[in-house]
Amino acid sequence: MSRREIAVVGGNVFCEDGIFRKTNIHIKGEYLTDIGTEAKKESAEVVDATDCYVVPGFVDIHTHGAVGADFCDASADAIEKMATYLLSQGVTSFLGTTMALAAVDLLKVCEVAKPFVGWHNPNQATLQGINMEGPFFNVEKRGAQNPRYIIAPDITLYQEMNKASGDGIKTMAIAPEILGGLTCIKEVSKECTVSLAHSTANYQTAMEGFKAGATHVTHLFNGMPPFNHREPSIVGAALDAKAYVEVICDGMHLHPSVIRAVFRLFDEDKVCLISDAMSACGMADGRYKLGGQEVTVQGNAATIENGSLAGSVTSLLGGFRKAISLGIPLEKALKAVTINPAKSVQIDQLVGTITAGKYADLLLLDKQLQIEKIIKHGVIA
Repeated sequence: MSRREIAVVGGNVFCEDGIFRKTNIHIKGEYLTDIGTEAKKESAEVVDATDCYVVPGFVDIHTHGAVGADFCDASADAIEKMATYLLSQGVTSFLGTTMALAAVDLLKVCEVAKPFVGWHNPNQATLQGINMEGPFFNVEKRGAQNPRYIIAPDITLYQEMNKASGDGIKTMAIAPEILGGLTCIKEVSKECTVSLAHSTANYQTAMEGFKAGATHVTHLFNGMPPFNHREPSIVGAALDAKAYVEVICDGMHLHPSVIRAVFRLFDEDKVCLISDAMSACGMADGRYKLGGQEVTVQGNAATIENGSLAGSVTSLLGGFRKAISLGIPLEKALKAVTINPAKSVQIDQLVGTITAGKYADLLLLDKQLQIEKIIKHGVIA
């Protein structure tokens, strides 16, 4: 599909400083070239954004699957199904997220993903890389992770997986208290974002993990000890270390009061909304698979046999709207689905804000936060 000049005019634009302004946007080819009241070229196709919020395309850094497809299927078809659905939900960039699997299977996932990483299709969200959620965890906080495949942190295995993906791993989740965890964090953090996850770490051990190079926490509160007044655990350590924290806002994983508390406690530039969606997202109730385990979906809950929540069936767009309904200010919620996750996994050079020089990935939302139009890499999707 050919790309041309586009002028998005009259919209309420969410600017890179986190403030809405009535202004215009000029797009040439794949990129944003000018933002301002004069950014309306005679040669450009005009998109009227009157009465719309114009915001960056959403960035989902933690999603396992959707519409019957699982990233761990290790198939091109699954990645394309995911990417097509995600774009329909306003996500323009995402990280395909793994589970704890056998090393041979994880290597296959990485190999299949390699040609898709960074590949742009105007009708699909861009796979920006891989979120390795597993297998370097503590089995005591495994959640829906398969205990058969949880192993101690292994730098060599990480390196093999990263090579297989073409250096596509953007974040690696590690439990710091496991033997070799801190050493692994120190080495892996030289190459990608390290996130603390599925861990029994206390405050002190978590702080050691952050000092070793971790900068991120996977689905805050889930898969870790509680935030206790005498032992604040990973949650308190993340607060003191000024780490990025993921939040699942599906109405199941966290109480509404906790969602509001996170946005009050943590810097608004550090909170990242994620979907943690699985293959049942966008599908009817029934039985599905997640990382090879059977999951039962009923209503908004997805659970494995032991009753543990198995990811989410809510898209990032749904979580974003849920956050707004819980009282989170629009500007804070928007940061949490755009620039914050992009920065947290170091893909913010070209996505995450409406800035000249970045990719022209935009959403036009009406006042009810319904999608009016999607522009992906300069093409109206």
